[in-house]
Amino acid sequence: MSATPNLARDPSPWAVGLALFAGALMMTVGLFQALQGLVAVLDDKFYVVRANYTFEFDVTTWGWIHLILGILVAVTGYFVVRGNLWARAIAIAVVGLGAMASFLWIPYYPIWAVLILTLQILVIISLVAYRPTRA
Repeated sequence: MSATPNLARDPSPWAVGLALFAGALMMTVGLFQALQGLVAVLDDKFYVVRANYTFEFDVTTWGWIHLILGILVAVTGYFVVRGNLWARAIAIAVVGLGAMASFLWIPYYPIWAVLILTLQILVIISLVAYRPTRA
């Protein structure tokens, strides 16, 4: 066998690197988002609620939303790292939902919400830029 890669079947190193980066970042962000939700569920007085916010929910409700989304993001990230094709498509949708939740969470914990939102946008960019084969 030849040592040259089969360009039709072997993914580019950049594609593999971006997918691994996105998956690892998803697992990290999912864990952070789940912990953020767990804090809101266990101690709803931890977060300061601003008055007259358009998307005003109970902090415990937001906690459950973040906890569930965080677990989904982390689990999907695991499957992205494993290289499953379906996981990348689901990951974009799940991380998109997580990004919307982080955006709506800004009034409750602004710096943390913007940090998580930024990392989620990096994940989406990495997953969309993934090209499994070289042209």
